[in-house]
Amino acid sequence: MANIKSQKKRILTNEKARLRNNSYKSELKTLIRKVDAAVESGNKDAAAETLRTASRKLDKAVSKGVLHKNTAANKKSGLAKKVAKIGIG
Repeated sequence: MANIKSQKKRILTNEKARLRNNSYKSELKTLIRKVDAAVESGNKDAAAETLRTASRKLDKAVSKGVLHKNTAANKKSGLAKKVAKIGIG
């Protein structure tokens, strides 16, 4: 543990941010699994709706600093490709 008062405060705020970020990432993983499940079932409407929700949450995670913008863009692109495939097939 640090001896400097400001560093002690920083440790506490870092821990709060870490917990918040972990819960946000967990929510994103759940949404991505929902998109995958909708694609597996072949339900176009559900897949499109969950993709829209997941894309919004990914964008929000970028603005909050939880994810890097390129990471979110790659995830969105991959999900969109999966959803587009069921439209073709």
